[in-house]
Formats: sequence, structure tokens, C-alpha cells
Amino acid sequence: MVRVGGVTVSDRLVGQNAQLALLLEVSGTPKPGNVDRKREYDDLRFEHFMAGAVGARPGLDRAAAGDSIGPAFETAVEGMAAQSGGNTQFGALLTLTPLAAAAVDGRLSPSGVDAVVRETTVEDAAAFYRAFEHVDVAVDDPPDGLEPLDVRRGSDAIPELRARGLTLFDVMESSAEVDGVAAEWVSGFERVFEAAEWLLNGSGPVADRASAVFLELLAAEPDTFIATRQNRETATEVQRRAQAVLDGDEDATDLAEEFVQRDINPGTTADIVAGALFVALERGLEV
Repeated sequence: MVRVGGVTVSDRLVGQNAQLALLLEVSGTPKPGNVDRKREYDDLRFEHFMAGAVGARPGLDRAAAGDSIGPAFETAVEGMAAQSGGNTQFGALLTLTPLAAAAVDGRLSPSGVDAVVRETTVEDAAAFYRAFEHVDVAVDDPPDGLEPLDVRRGSDAIPELRARGLTLFDVMESSAEVDGVAAEWVSGFERVFEAAEWLLNGSGPVADRASAVFLELLAAEPDTFIATRQNRETATEVQRRAQAVLDGDEDATDLAEEFVQRDINPGTTADIVAGALFVALERGLEV
């Protein structure tokens, strides 16, 4: 560890901490509904997340080297997708890439990351759209009139992006009400930085802290990935039952088993935990 401006920070490379954050996130257990080191789905396993974290590293390194966020993100997604499980960490990478970019020049703070994402360009947005061609991502249908900007169109939507002059921040802002990761982009990554403090102030193995923070976040807000894949009612049920675990009225392991059986996956919450782990690691969380 080293100290910069009176703050203890990691002496690992930024890309290393971003990759480690992905690995620690999937290692935490129990995380009701998510793949972890003890629970997985038949077609989406722990090993796929490990391989996804390894494959994503070149893109994370690009962000850490000062490359534009959009192309760095697309590279990370393309590498992540080079395993047989499909989409493992798309949202986590969308969270981590701007954080990694901000960490390089000392802007790893809510205001610093906010400045970074507001500097994105139309070409960053184009790379974001191309990333959807590498892996299937569960997204809602676009609102009426915005069909030409449906992210599932991939490169076919880029001419419309350019015609409207939409930056990657603009794209995130348009989705912030329904997507938890997009909401982080427009809020200075508020939940990420708050959860990073929880991790730093916790005790015990880091993966266990990550599991505890996952439950805290899940109990605080409905998970938008559940709302997209299932419905808002299911997301609200999951939020309520996560709070019941915190209150001691339900068992976290039992709930994890049930949610896996029901195919309920709080993926957005996991994305925020990954971002929080990165921030905490950059700020000196020991592993």
C-alpha cells in the first residue's frame, strides 16, 4: 500500500484491481439469486464468471491507459464474452470502465467520475452499441418513437446516434429511470461509493463483506435487472425479502437456493457491488 494525499491506496495496477473486483464479487456467498462460489445455474456457472473476468482485462487496461471509455468497454465485453456461458458481467463492466478511467488521473470520487462520464462522445456511444453484438443482454423494449435507438440493433443504430449527436452519457441519461447502472452514471456513482465505504468499514474476508453489502443494497432498492427479466412486483418482493434476511426473519442461504430455483437474478445489485469493490480496493482494502 502507498499513501497519496493522506489516503492509503492500493499499489496494484488499476486494471488489476478492476479484474480483482470482478473475481471477488462472484466469490461472495450467499448472494441470493446470483452465481457465487457455492451456487450456479446449469448454463451459467462460477467458472464462466472467472473466465469472463480474465477475458475482460484488456478492455479494463485500455480504460486505465487513458483510452476512450466506449472502445475500452467494447473491448472488455468482447473479451468477457469469450467463454461458453454468455453474458456474465456486461453491467459490471459498464460500471467499472468509467471508474477505472477516473482512477488513473486521481479522479476516483463522485465528482471526478461524473466529470469523466460527461466527457464521453458520440463515438463512445457507438462503441457501446457495438458491444451488444458480442453478447446477448436482457433489455426492455424502447419507448415509442425510440425504436431506431434500440440497443439490440447494435451497429445498425449508430447512424441514428450520430444524426442525433447522442453521447454515451446521453444514452445512459435516457435509461436512468429504468436501469440501475445507468442511474449510477448520472448520479456520480452514488451507490457505488456508499457501498465502497461499507466494505472498507467492514471486517472479515473481503468476499464475505461483499456478500453482506450485496444484501444491504438489495434491501435498499428494487433490482432493475429483475424488473426487466421478470417484473416490478418480483423486484419488490426480492427487496422485501432481502430486508427480512437483515432483520433475522429469513435465512440468506435458503433465500439464495430459492431464488436460483426461481431463476431470479439481481444482476444490477451485483454490478454495483463490483464497482464498490474496485473503489474500495483502490482506496486500500487489503486482500
